[in-house]
Amino acid sequence: MEIRNLENELNSLAYHGRGIIIGKSADSKKAVTAYFIMGRSENSRNRVFVEDGAGIRTQAFDESKMVDPHLIIYAPVRVLGNKTIVTNGDQTDTIYELMDKQMTFEQALRTREFEDDAPNYTPRISGIIRLENGDMNYAMSILKSADGDGSSCQRFTFAYQNPLPGKAKFIHTYKCDGNPLPSFEGEPKTLELPDVDIDTLTDILWKNLNEDNKVSLFVRYIDLATGKYESRIVNKNK
Repeated sequence: MEIRNLENELNSLAYHGRGIIIGKSADSKKAVTAYFIMGRSENSRNRVFVEDGAGIRTQAFDESKMVDPHLIIYAPVRVLGNKTIVTNGDQTDTIYELMDKQMTFEQALRTREFEDDAPNYTPRISGIIRLENGDMNYAMSILKSADGDGSSCQRFTFAYQNPLPGKAKFIHTYKCDGNPLPSFEGEPKTLELPDVDIDTLTDILWKNLNEDNKVSLFVRYIDLATGKYESRIVNKNK
Protein backbone atom coordinates (compact mmCIF):
# COMPACT_ATOMS: atom_id res chain seq x y z
CA MET A 1 0.00 0.00 0.00
CA GLU A 2 1.42 3.36 -1.04
CA ILE A 3 1.85 5.79 1.85
CA ARG A 4 1.19 9.30 0.58
CA ASN A 5 2.41 12.68 1.73
CA LEU A 6 -0.50 14.72 3.11
CA GLU A 7 0.39 18.00 1.42
CA ASN A 8 1.12 16.38 -1.94
CA GLU A 9 -2.12 14.42 -1.87
CA LEU A 10 -4.25 17.47 -1.14
CA ASN A 11 -2.45 19.39 -3.88
CA SER A 12 -2.90 16.57 -6.39
CA LEU A 13 -6.45 17.66 -7.28
CA ALA A 14 -8.06 21.05 -7.66
CA TYR A 15 -11.40 19.54 -6.69
CA HIS A 16 -11.77 16.57 -4.34
CA GLY A 17 -15.39 17.42 -3.58
CA ARG A 18 -15.76 16.48 0.07
CA GLY A 19 -13.19 14.51 2.04
CA ILE A 20 -12.82 12.55 5.27
CA ILE A 21 -9.50 11.78 6.98
CA ILE A 22 -9.29 9.43 9.99
CA GLY A 23 -6.22 8.06 11.74
CA LYS A 24 -4.19 7.72 14.92
CA SER A 25 -1.66 10.29 16.07
CA ALA A 26 2.04 9.45 15.90
CA ASP A 27 2.23 9.20 19.71
CA SER A 28 -0.72 6.74 19.77
CA LYS A 29 -2.59 8.98 22.21
CA LYS A 30 -5.25 10.53 19.98
CA ALA A 31 -7.77 9.73 17.31
CA VAL A 32 -7.48 12.30 14.54
CA THR A 33 -10.22 13.19 12.08
CA ALA A 34 -10.80 15.92 9.53
CA TYR A 35 -13.66 16.72 7.19
CA PHE A 36 -13.60 19.32 4.44
CA ILE A 37 -16.02 20.58 1.83
CA MET A 38 -15.23 22.19 -1.51
CA GLY A 39 -17.57 23.83 -3.98
CA ARG A 40 -17.74 24.92 -7.62
CA SER A 41 -21.19 26.50 -7.69
CA GLU A 42 -22.27 29.64 -5.84
CA ASN A 43 -24.76 27.55 -3.86
CA SER A 44 -22.09 25.06 -2.72
CA ARG A 45 -19.66 27.82 -1.81
CA ASN A 46 -22.26 29.71 0.21
CA ARG A 47 -21.69 27.65 3.38
CA VAL A 48 -19.94 27.63 6.72
CA PHE A 49 -19.40 25.05 9.47
CA VAL A 50 -20.79 25.89 12.91
CA GLU A 51 -20.63 24.01 16.19
CA ASP A 52 -23.72 22.00 17.15
CA GLY A 53 -23.34 20.39 20.57
CA ALA A 54 -20.58 17.79 20.34
CA GLY A 55 -20.81 17.88 16.55
CA ILE A 56 -21.06 20.42 13.77
CA ARG A 57 -23.52 21.39 11.05
CA THR A 58 -23.43 23.34 7.83
CA GLN A 59 -25.42 26.51 7.37
CA ALA A 60 -25.80 29.13 4.65
CA PHE A 61 -23.37 32.02 4.89
CA ASP A 62 -25.83 34.30 3.10
CA GLU A 63 -29.40 33.02 3.49
CA SER A 64 -30.61 35.21 0.61
CA LYS A 65 -28.39 33.31 -1.84
CA MET A 66 -29.42 29.80 -0.78
CA VAL A 67 -31.03 28.03 -3.75
CA ASP A 68 -31.45 24.34 -2.82
CA PRO A 69 -30.51 23.26 0.71
CA HIS A 70 -31.40 19.56 0.53
CA LEU A 71 -27.91 18.22 -0.24
CA ILE A 72 -25.75 20.93 1.27
CA ILE A 73 -27.30 21.64 4.70
CA TYR A 74 -26.70 18.76 7.12
CA ALA A 75 -24.78 17.69 10.24
CA PRO A 76 -21.40 16.29 9.12
CA VAL A 77 -20.35 15.29 12.65
CA ARG A 78 -22.33 13.77 15.52
CA VAL A 79 -21.24 11.90 18.66
CA LEU A 80 -23.05 8.82 20.00
CA GLY A 81 -21.52 7.62 23.26
CA ASN A 82 -17.97 6.48 22.47
CA LYS A 83 -18.53 6.82 18.71
CA THR A 84 -17.84 9.82 16.49
CA ILE A 85 -19.65 9.83 13.14
CA VAL A 86 -18.35 11.89 10.20
CA THR A 87 -20.12 12.00 6.83
CA ASN A 88 -20.75 14.18 3.79
CA GLY A 89 -24.55 14.27 4.10
CA ASP A 90 -27.66 13.65 6.12
CA GLN A 91 -26.70 9.99 6.44
CA THR A 92 -24.96 11.19 9.63
CA ASP A 93 -28.42 11.24 11.17
CA THR A 94 -29.31 7.84 9.70
CA ILE A 95 -26.18 6.26 11.22
CA TYR A 96 -26.74 7.98 14.56
CA GLU A 97 -30.41 7.01 14.84
CA LEU A 98 -30.06 3.40 13.69
CA MET A 99 -26.90 2.67 15.68
CA ASP A 100 -28.74 4.05 18.68
CA LYS A 101 -31.24 1.23 17.96
CA GLN A 102 -28.42 -1.35 18.00
CA MET A 103 -27.88 -1.59 14.25
CA THR A 104 -24.33 -1.61 12.89
CA PHE A 105 -22.64 1.11 10.85
CA GLU A 106 -22.95 -1.01 7.71
CA GLN A 107 -26.57 -1.97 8.39
CA ALA A 108 -27.52 1.66 8.86
CA LEU A 109 -25.95 2.62 5.55
CA ARG A 110 -27.81 -0.15 3.72
CA THR A 111 -30.89 2.05 4.08
CA ARG A 112 -29.21 4.79 1.99
CA GLU A 113 -27.53 5.19 -1.37
CA PHE A 114 -25.67 7.87 -3.38
CA GLU A 115 -27.05 11.39 -3.69
CA ASP A 116 -29.87 12.23 -6.11
CA ASP A 117 -27.87 14.79 -8.09
CA ALA A 118 -27.79 13.23 -11.56
CA PRO A 119 -25.65 13.03 -13.61
CA ASN A 120 -22.95 13.19 -10.90
CA TYR A 121 -24.63 10.81 -8.43
CA THR A 122 -22.28 12.10 -5.76
CA PRO A 123 -21.13 9.26 -3.48
CA ARG A 124 -22.08 9.27 0.16
CA ILE A 125 -18.86 8.89 2.14
CA SER A 126 -18.98 8.12 5.86
CA GLY A 127 -16.61 7.36 8.71
CA ILE A 128 -17.00 6.22 12.29
CA ILE A 129 -14.47 6.20 15.13
CA ARG A 130 -15.02 3.97 18.14
CA LEU A 131 -13.04 4.43 21.35
CA GLU A 132 -12.59 1.37 23.54
CA ASN A 133 -10.20 0.44 26.36
CA GLY A 134 -7.89 3.37 25.68
CA ASP A 135 -7.58 2.60 21.97
CA MET A 136 -9.56 3.10 18.78
CA ASN A 137 -10.86 1.37 15.72
CA TYR A 138 -12.63 2.93 12.80
CA ALA A 139 -14.43 2.26 9.56
CA MET A 140 -15.12 4.11 6.33
CA SER A 141 -17.86 3.62 3.76
CA ILE A 142 -18.68 4.78 0.26
CA LEU A 143 -22.04 4.38 -1.48
CA LYS A 144 -21.59 5.09 -5.18
CA SER A 145 -23.27 4.59 -8.52
CA ALA A 146 -22.11 1.80 -10.83
CA ASP A 147 -19.75 3.71 -13.11
CA GLY A 148 -22.14 6.64 -13.32
CA ASP A 149 -25.26 4.51 -13.82
CA GLY A 150 -27.84 5.70 -11.31
CA SER A 151 -29.85 2.47 -11.54
CA SER A 152 -27.26 0.56 -9.46
CA CYS A 153 -25.73 1.31 -6.06
CA GLN A 154 -22.34 -0.12 -5.06
CA ARG A 155 -21.56 -0.30 -1.33
CA PHE A 156 -18.06 -0.60 0.13
CA THR A 157 -17.05 -0.64 3.80
CA PHE A 158 -13.44 -0.58 5.02
CA ALA A 159 -12.72 -1.46 8.66
CA TYR A 160 -9.48 -0.68 10.50
CA GLN A 161 -8.66 -2.43 13.78
CA ASN A 162 -5.58 -1.53 15.82
CA PRO A 163 -4.69 1.27 13.40
CA LEU A 164 -1.02 2.14 13.09
CA PRO A 165 0.21 5.34 14.75
CA GLY A 166 1.09 8.19 12.44
CA LYS A 167 -1.08 6.88 9.61
CA ALA A 168 -4.49 7.95 8.37
CA LYS A 169 -6.97 6.94 5.69
CA PHE A 170 -8.40 9.47 3.26
CA ILE A 171 -11.55 9.12 1.17
CA HIS A 172 -13.16 11.79 -0.98
CA THR A 173 -16.19 11.98 -3.22
CA TYR A 174 -14.66 12.50 -6.66
CA LYS A 175 -11.80 10.84 -8.48
CA CYS A 176 -11.01 14.15 -10.21
CA ASP A 177 -12.74 17.14 -11.74
CA GLY A 178 -15.01 16.56 -14.72
CA ASN A 179 -18.50 16.87 -16.15
CA PRO A 180 -20.11 14.72 -14.93
CA LEU A 181 -17.87 14.27 -11.92
CA PRO A 182 -16.37 10.75 -11.72
CA SER A 183 -16.78 8.99 -8.35
CA PHE A 184 -13.86 8.08 -6.10
CA GLU A 185 -12.41 4.65 -6.93
CA GLY A 186 -10.63 2.00 -4.86
CA GLU A 187 -9.72 1.80 -1.19
CA PRO A 188 -9.24 4.89 0.97
CA LYS A 189 -5.75 6.29 0.49
CA THR A 190 -3.09 5.90 3.19
CA LEU A 191 -1.56 9.15 4.42
CA GLU A 192 1.44 9.87 6.61
CA LEU A 193 -0.01 11.78 9.54
CA PRO A 194 2.47 14.44 10.69
CA ASP A 195 3.41 14.51 14.38
CA VAL A 196 2.00 17.97 15.06
CA ASP A 197 -0.57 19.65 17.28
CA ILE A 198 -4.13 20.31 16.13
CA ASP A 199 -3.49 23.92 15.11
CA THR A 200 -0.54 22.96 12.94
CA LEU A 201 -2.45 20.12 11.26
CA THR A 202 -5.42 22.42 10.64
CA ASP A 203 -3.09 24.94 9.03
CA ILE A 204 -1.45 22.28 6.83
CA LEU A 205 -4.80 20.96 5.63
CA TRP A 206 -6.30 24.36 4.92
CA LYS A 207 -3.24 25.75 3.12
CA ASN A 208 -3.02 22.73 0.81
CA LEU A 209 -6.64 22.65 -0.32
CA ASN A 210 -7.30 24.46 -3.60
CA GLU A 211 -7.76 28.16 -2.88
CA ASP A 212 -10.59 28.67 -5.34
CA ASN A 213 -12.67 25.63 -4.38
CA LYS A 214 -12.18 25.14 -0.64
CA VAL A 215 -15.14 26.16 1.52
CA SER A 216 -14.83 24.81 5.09
CA LEU A 217 -12.65 22.52 7.22
CA PHE A 218 -13.24 20.71 10.52
CA VAL A 219 -10.46 18.99 12.52
CA ARG A 220 -10.77 17.07 15.79
CA TYR A 221 -8.27 15.36 18.12
CA ILE A 222 -9.82 12.88 20.57
CA ASP A 223 -7.84 11.69 23.60
CA LEU A 224 -7.98 7.89 23.54
CA ALA A 225 -7.64 7.56 27.31
CA THR A 226 -10.31 10.06 28.36
CA GLY A 227 -12.50 10.67 25.31
CA LYS A 228 -12.00 14.40 25.68
CA TYR A 229 -11.61 16.25 22.41
CA GLU A 230 -10.57 19.55 20.92
CA SER A 231 -11.78 20.81 17.57
CA ARG A 232 -11.01 23.49 15.03
CA ILE A 233 -13.20 24.99 12.32
CA VAL A 234 -11.98 27.10 9.39
CA ASN A 235 -14.44 28.80 7.04
CA LYS A 236 -13.51 30.66 3.88
CA ASN A 237 -16.62 32.80 4.29
CA LYS A 238 -16.23 35.15 7.23
